[in-house]
Amino acid sequence: MLLKYVAAGLVGSAMLASAAFAEPPAATAPSGLQGSTWRASKVVGLNVYNEKNEKIGSINDLLMDKSGNVKAAVIGVGGLLGMGEHLVAVSFDKMKFSEEPVPSATASNAAPPPASRPSSTTTTGSATTTGSSPTTMSKSNPWYPDHALFNATKDELKAMPEFKYSE
Repeated sequence: MLLKYVAAGLVGSAMLASAAFAEPPAATAPSGLQGSTWRASKVVGLNVYNEKNEKIGSINDLLMDKSGNVKAAVIGVGGLLGMGEHLVAVSFDKMKFSEEPVPSATASNAAPPPASRPSSTTTTGSATTTGSSPTTMSKSNPWYPDHALFNATKDELKAMPEFKYSE
């Protein structure tokens, strides 16, 4: 009789152990979200450019209301490796986002992708070899934009009141 209980216990344990090692189902986004939404974790860290394609900073944080609507972006201006950086909060609706890489007349002005993002940008167009024509590239990842646009210069952003987190 004891042997039956031990055997049943071993079989039950084996079944539970095999369920624990089973691969979980792949996470999928609800239909319609991919391509129409961006991951906030990928928007933070984006480079911000002005209308002259000059890099003016990068997005350090997103501020949202209690309903989850993004109200402002905190942009870090200047500094080196986060030291001496001037933070300003700008209205999120004043920012624009581009899924296309920053056009560049020369390779030396090309903006490198942020280190925190995976390198999933692929070139599907062809580079133009004539003098000052920009290189054309397409982005294949729909979960985040390539960069942000804000109509200001670095000096104008540095002149704005500094944003400080309350304690």
